[in-house]
Amino acid sequence: MTASTLPVVALTLGDPAGIGAELIARLLAKPAAATLANIVLVGDRWLWEEGQRIAGVEVATEAVRSLAEIRGRASTARPAFLETQTIAQGEVQRSVAQPACGRAVLKVLDLCMDAAIGGAIDAICFAPLNKQAMKIGGMRHEDELHHFAEYLGVTGYFCEFNTLGELWTSRISSHVPTKDVAKYLSVERIEQAAELIYRSLLAGGMAAPKVAIAAFNPHGGDGGQCGREEIDIIEPAVKRLQAREWPTESPFHGPFPADTIFLKAQAGDYQAVVTMYHDQGQIAIKLMGFSRGVTVQGGLPIPITTPAHGTAYDIAGQGKANVDATWQAFRIAARMGAAHRKNALVAS
Repeated sequence: MTASTLPVVALTLGDPAGIGAELIARLLAKPAAATLANIVLVGDRWLWEEGQRIAGVEVATEAVRSLAEIRGRASTARPAFLETQTIAQGEVQRSVAQPACGRAVLKVLDLCMDAAIGGAIDAICFAPLNKQAMKIGGMRHEDELHHFAEYLGVTGYFCEFNTLGELWTSRISSHVPTKDVAKYLSVERIEQAAELIYRSLLAGGMAAPKVAIAAFNPHGGDGGQCGREEIDIIEPAVKRLQAREWPTESPFHGPFPADTIFLKAQAGDYQAVVTMYHDQGQIAIKLMGFSRGVTVQGGLPIPITTPAHGTAYDIAGQGKANVDATWQAFRIAARMGAAHRKNALVAS
């Protein structure tokens, strides 16, 4: 493939106080990376150089002046590098959530989203960021997904997907207090979450994904003895999904008790699980493969991915960061970016 046919994927260095720059250095040191995408690295030079030093690698890059130049590059053998100036090295205290780091992350991500809106890039893969730093740095939203959605003008349903190999999960509520979770349950939200993850798996190349819907209460509510959310909300949502027309038999099943649903998924019976709240799915996914998990921002007009683990402040700067999840996040971004580019070319 050539620069004109490969998807353009923007990589960012994440929170400057964490392990992001080290991870991106390890990622770009892999020869296979350049075969999957036309890569542009976006970030501060000192941070990129620090990441390479910590990782013990040297990666040659091609300097560019704007993201609009990337698609027309003659060769993708080297990643392009768009240098930014968002934060000085002296402003960063390693392993601490700081407003300046949060502001720097937001500036780089917003720059990439502007390029996506203008059609210059096909996907974004960002290294781990810190929500606390972003909030004290000026982010008005509960998490980066809601920031992305507002910035990109999304008016429909959106949610995070967490993936582990061929298994994807979505959730009805995300970064909200657990005491408020039940307020977010509705037939409409469950329908939207289930359909979104199903269509996203199709877009990612999976032929006939099957989706399991989780219950909310222990033992699936025990027929109403341990809560009525299954009877009043979740079962009606599943029935409405099953009543609609699909290319094959209905891909939606459940609700299944949360303490057994991932056993079915792990056995390969289902390729996606819709959970009702954050920890219901995250605990299972991270136990099954913490170092390989990926977060996909679902429902946005451009693919955006990131490793599912955090900034790992406890090991920042020590050269210990595991690149596996970042590699998987990049691969998904490249695959979804290719589909995004193809669809954009068809539409034009």
